[in-house]
Formats: sequence, structure tokens, C-alpha cells
Amino acid sequence: MTVEQDAAMTPPVARKAPTERRAHGDVFMDPYEWMRDKDSAEVRDYVAAQNAYTEARVKPLAGLRRTLFDELKGRIQETDMSVPTRMNGYWYFTRTREGRQYAVQCRIPIAGEDDWTPPEVDPAGEPGSMPGEQVVFDANREAEGHDFFRVGGIDLSHDGRWMLYGVDTSGDERYDYRIRDLATGTELDEAFPSVGCACITADARYVFWIELDQAWRPCAVWRHKVGTPVADDTEVFREADERFWVGVGLSFDERNIVIGTGSKTTTEVWMLDAADPEGEFRPFIPRREGVEYDVSFARFEGAGEGGADIPLAVVYHNAIDPNFEVDVIDLRGHEPPYRLGEGVRVAAGSPYGCELGDRMEAGAAAKPIATPAHIAGNPAILDGAHGLGIEGIALHRHFVALSYRADGLPHIAMMTKDEAAADFLVGRPWRFRELTPPPLDGDWDAPAGRGDGLDGAAAAGDGMDGATRRLYTIGTAGNPSYEAPRLRYSFASYTRPGELREVDPATGRDALLKRATVLGDFDPRDYMERRVWIAARDGERVPVSLVWRRGTPVRNMPMFITGYGAYEISSDPGFSVARLSLLDRGVLYAVPHVRGGGEMGRAWYEQGRRLAKRHTFEDFVDATAALEDAGLADARRTVANGGSAGGLLMGAIANMAPERYAGIEADVPFVDALTSILDPDLPLTVTEWDEWGDPLHQAEVYRYMKSYTPYENLPAADSPAGRHWPHILITTSMNDTRVLYVEPLKWLAAMQERGFDAIARIEVEAGHGGRSGRYRQWEEVSYENAWCLAQMGILS
Repeated sequence: MTVEQDAAMTPPVARKAPTERRAHGDVFMDPYEWMRDKDSAEVRDYVAAQNAYTEARVKPLAGLRRTLFDELKGRIQETDMSVPTRMNGYWYFTRTREGRQYAVQCRIPIAGEDDWTPPEVDPAGEPGSMPGEQVVFDANREAEGHDFFRVGGIDLSHDGRWMLYGVDTSGDERYDYRIRDLATGTELDEAFPSVGCACITADARYVFWIELDQAWRPCAVWRHKVGTPVADDTEVFREADERFWVGVGLSFDERNIVIGTGSKTTTEVWMLDAADPEGEFRPFIPRREGVEYDVSFARFEGAGEGGADIPLAVVYHNAIDPNFEVDVIDLRGHEPPYRLGEGVRVAAGSPYGCELGDRMEAGAAAKPIATPAHIAGNPAILDGAHGLGIEGIALHRHFVALSYRADGLPHIAMMTKDEAAADFLVGRPWRFRELTPPPLDGDWDAPAGRGDGLDGAAAAGDGMDGATRRLYTIGTAGNPSYEAPRLRYSFASYTRPGELREVDPATGRDALLKRATVLGDFDPRDYMERRVWIAARDGERVPVSLVWRRGTPVRNMPMFITGYGAYEISSDPGFSVARLSLLDRGVLYAVPHVRGGGEMGRAWYEQGRRLAKRHTFEDFVDATAALEDAGLADARRTVANGGSAGGLLMGAIANMAPERYAGIEADVPFVDALTSILDPDLPLTVTEWDEWGDPLHQAEVYRYMKSYTPYENLPAADSPAGRHWPHILITTSMNDTRVLYVEPLKWLAAMQERGFDAIARIEVEAGHGGRSGRYRQWEEVSYENAWCLAQMGILS
């Protein structure tokens, strides 16, 4: 190796300039806080040096990266299109073309008011090639000249002529909005630069847009009259509480302009009749601290006296039930102001294990989360559910759809609108029927223990039990029209590509509209998926999803284990083409559904946030240990992965149990959380206090966070943890506004200073979601998977 080559394989040395951080009598000396100056030449040079070092380190993996990219690309139908969705007078669909980075939005006029059958469109055709087909938005053309390009939103007038659209060309999530006349292709003079989001009224006479403050918080709503100077726009709403974000849009029936404002734990809805856009917004129900709610409007057509419609308000809230309930208010007998809890309760979640569960049922807060829920008045299909959470309801002209969570998975239930009206009028529980996707022909759905390789994993004493066979994500999708006669829903699992289906609630007829195409010799029957439950150190049972290639012995496997566990976001089953390359190489893919997510309802979230945040990390480590100790996975070939808040999880588990992991990939990791959340002037900090706690004003929160934040808890090089330190790959972006680049950069420098093996790929033109464009994203995931496989000892 030459001197130049040797230097390239040596990590850059970061200058130390200790900065004192004082809070609640504690002093922390931070040697790398100087890296926060993004515009300094020293920081830029350091980033360039780290990228050069990383490229030198991963250069031997170039062949594997190319192989993985070719495998991924070879499985994807590059020229394709989505199923047309009817909105007002058009069928809208998306085309992708081989060789092009971005999708093209297109439309075809409907044949008539009764036209509810999607038109047959040639998926191989060029955008605009079908009779009557119009290109609405070609992101490939719009992205020309930009290294980064992301569409922030597209909103259309009711007649389809006017389009309001926003784009981000830097990755900082500030969008520039313009108005385009789709009849002529020309754009109006007015522009809305660096805003959060925007909507246009149905008649295209007004635009409502969101102002972002210096902390990147959507903080105010402005009204713009189309055809007038933007400088003359009027502020119509401003949120003074810095914990709250603001959004604006039209209601589902386009009758109201709706402002939604909310923190992590409190929401409020303000409304204005769309017929009077220059009127005054008023709250539907004034906010109550700790209460979340939403409202929509519908009707029971012809169900009233003399065949009159019954107008309804549908309110979703957690004022009484911490796992939410749905109330339907008959507006014939109710006048504003409205109250949370009035009307007819249609469905309610489980209070068990929730912080405020006792306000629904005495003693509920102390009971286990998985206690079966038997709630009076609930639909029969919800009786006995474990971890029951209500996630929403949609009332359409012909059907009603209920979304909920139970047993760690999402569910949909449906019924006809006529059935709902009948149940409502006589005061009985609504007769929902669960919607389940058709099983796969063959043995994918075989009971656990019949050749799935987990027979020994559920043995007593191994810390695991109760393998669940069917794992899938299901949700309503593509139902923008109130008048649609049939319900569309999406479905996917770890082993089955995504499907869009359509069901007739009256007859039960279920039709496949589209299944994602996987090219090559892919067969879902070649892969297995199961869910086991492991015992965490505090006794809580934590679900863990497992995926592997059928026929591979499930013993001492290399393992890719990934998690998130924050913001009540659930890591639900989903298909990944890129994952197939790992599974085909004998890798066990594992997802611990740790507390802090929403898999088992609100209590699951509450037990993994604020002063219970360590449960998230402990659940992940305990799941890893259970799989390794049961002999399913090999610690010497286990790689963990997580991003953003999941990147904080990665830093924490590295400190807690480094011996359990050969490598850790941390994407845009939130690893200097305490420093960030102590500074209210940083982007998004104050809004995070509801999630993590307020260490600036509460000493107990400060001490608790300091006990786990990865950057300031790195072990010494000669400590037992330091001697077992895993290899680390970090990805981050200089324009990320959610997790500032400085956090992973400081963590990287601190690890390298201790002699730990850590490298970072730092994107200069990207944001929190990484690079834009599908081919660039495929290259990115291939890069990361190649590194992970290498840590498992798999090099081809």
C-alpha cells in the first residue's frame, strides 16, 4: 500500500474545541459543537474528507453494490402505471418509464357520471399517448437542472383546469408553490416561495398557504385571492403555541376550508364555509390540553322522515377513551357549540395499560396492554381484541369503512351505508364485517410448525412464544370520491407484493385491480413470514416479525434486524424488492415492534416515550438476545438498522449491548438528542417536547435523557463495551431539517477519536429522506445493503 493509499484509509482527525453546555447544575463539555457552523470552510472540508475516507473504505464493495443494484433493477417493472382513480371529472393515474427518475401524472376524462370502471390504459404507452390522455405533471421535465427534486403537493380545482403545485429542490422541506392553467400550460404570475403547504379552493378563486417560522414550524395560514399580488395576502390564523403545527385543506365534501392545528398530544380543528372564503374561521370544538380530535361531515341519504337526508358530524377523539372512539352526531337535533363525547359512540378502543385508562374504566391503567377488550356497544368484530386502537372511520355514499389496530396489526371493517343507517336509527352496535385479503394459493398460509423452520423456536424457556402466521398491512386507498360505489383497499405483506383491490360492500365481491409486478423467477411461496412474541426484561411481551427464504435452515443465520419505536408510528409488514437480495443470501430479516410505536395502541406508545423511553432500547436489545439465544441468529453476523428516531435507537443499543451486533447502520440518526432539545431556537425543537420531554425546564427529564443519548454516553475505548464495539455506517444529509447533520457528524468524530470503526456517507444535496429519483434511491439502498452484507461476511 502506498503512502497515499494508507492516508486515504485513515479517518480524518477532527479538531477539538470544547464548548460548555450547562443545565440544571450539570456541565457537559462538547469537543465538536463547532461543527454546527454549516457554512464554515472547515466544516465543508471535514465533510469532504469524511466522504473521501468512506469511499476508500467501501471501494472493495463496488462489485457487490453493482450486483445488488442489478438484482433490484432486474426485478422492477420500470415502465408501469398505477390504477386510474376517479376524482371529479377525470380518471387520474401515474406512469413510470424505463430510464426516467420520476413519475408522470396523467389523466383521462370520465365517460359520464355513472362511469366508475377504470379505463383500460396501455401501461407501455408514452405519457399522453392514449386518446384524451393529458399529462398533468411530468416531474422529469420539472426536475431538469436540479440535483434534488421533490413534489410537495398537487392540488386541483373542482373542474380540473387549475393546478396548484409545490416543489423542493434542496431537501430542506420548504416548498415553492405556483398556479398552472392546465388548459394552456401557462402559469400565473403569483408565487408562494418557501412555504409548508398550500391548497386551492374548488372554484380556484383562493389559495390558502402555510407560513414556516425560523424553526421550520408550520405556524400560520394566509389567504390569497387569485389574480392579486401575494404581498396583499391576509393572515387568517396564527398558532402562538410553539408545540403546535398548522395545516390547511378542503374537507372531504369540499364544503369547508379546514385548519388543523396540533401538538403530539393535543389537536384542534377550525372551519370556514367554503362558500365564504373571506369569512372568519371558528373552532369546531375548542382545544383541551391532552385531547386529540378530528371531524368530518356526511349524511344518511334518504333515511329521515319523508325520505329526507340525515346530516351527520363524525367526530374521532380521545377525550374519554385514550385509544380513541368514533361518535356520530345527528345534526338535526344538535346545534353548536358541540362537545366531545356527544352523539352515538360507534367504536371505542381499549383503555388497558394507558396512562389515562382509568377515566374510561376503573383500574384499566394498571392492567396489561394485551388484556382482551370487551366494550359495551362496540361492533361484534372488536370484542375480545388485544391492544385495540381505533384509527378512523370513513362514510361514503354507499359504504362505511372502519380502520383499527388489534393484536399488533392493522385491520379494516366495512358495511353498507344502508346497514349503518339502520343500526344508527335503532341504537344497536354497527354490524361491521372484517375485510381480509384472499389467501395465497398453496402453502404460504400453512399453520406454524409445518415446515416453517421455527418448530424449536417456540420451545419453553427460549423467551419466545405464540407464532402468528398471517402478517400483512391493509388500509383503505384510492377512495377520493364520496359517490364511489365500491371500496378500494391496499394490501401487502413481507412476502407478497402490494395489491390494490376493490370490494363491493353489498355483495362482498372482491376484485384485484393491480398487483405490483416482480420480474424474474420470484414466487412468494419461496419466502416465509412469522411473528413471535419475546419477553422483555420487565415482563412485557413484544412482537417480533421474522422473514426468511423457505428451505434455509433457521439456525445461526446472519440477521438484519431493524426498528423505529417513536411517535406512535407502527412498523407494519410491507414488501420490499431490495430485501429479496438479502433473503436469497440466507439472511434472517427481523423487525422488533418495540414500545414507542403504535402497534398495540396508545399504551404501546406511552410506554416508549418521555420518561419511559428506555423501554424502546431495551425491547430491541431483548428481542435481539432472544433470537440469538434461541439459536436462530448469530451475533457475529447480526447487523442492526434504524433511521431518524430509529437512528437514536441504533446509537442507544450500541452503547447498551455492542456485543450483540457485528454492524449497525444508522440513517440520519438523532444521536445528540439532548443538545438539540435543549435549544428552542433549533428547527422543530419545541414541538418535540411532547414526545421526549422538556429537558430545558425539567431537571428530571434532563437527567433521564442524558442517561441514554448516544453521543454523550459513548464508552471508553478500553472498556468492555468499547472492546466489543460494532462497525458503524452512518448516512446523513447536509440539508436535513429534522435531524441536523451536526448530530451524526459529532457522533462520528467521537467514535473515530476512540478508535472505533465508523464511516459516514454525507449527502451534500439532500434532505431527511435522502436522495431523490428512483434510480438514485436504488443505488443508495444497494450501497447500504452491500455494507450490511459485508459485516455478515457475505461478499457476493
